[in-house]
Amino acid sequence: SVDSRRAAARRGAACCAMSTPLKLVDAFVPVQRDGSGGAPLRGNPAAVCVLGDNATWPPDSLMQRVAAELAQAETAFVTRDAASDDAALRSHAYRLRWFTPTCEVDLCGHATLATAHALFERHAGAGGG
Repeated sequence: SVDSRRAAARRGAACCAMSTPLKLVDAFVPVQRDGSGGAPLRGNPAAVCVLGDNATWPPDSLMQRVAAELAQAETAFVTRDAASDDAALRSHAYRLRWFTPTCEVDLCGHATLATAHALFERHAGAGGG
């Protein structure tokens, strides 16, 4: 249920022992033709932990525990990569890592899309467009 997922998000944020924004995003939710919202709980959920800009990764064991606590198919951890070699990309370059409840994975499409959504909301809310 939505309430149990929110409770898991709160527990996950608490177990991080750090101040990290956490989002639960349903990717691939069908949207009505008129642009109104889609059916809740019908997408492919992923958790997103937005770390600070140029943050160092928390220990792998901590990210794994957070992912296990959140119990989503994947949990994405993201930080801005201001060390990019391309000056034009520095403000738009991010580093991502993905964890299932049991292991780190090399790539996850829906968690990547969920991360893009979370970052868009974060920047739009900060007046960034």
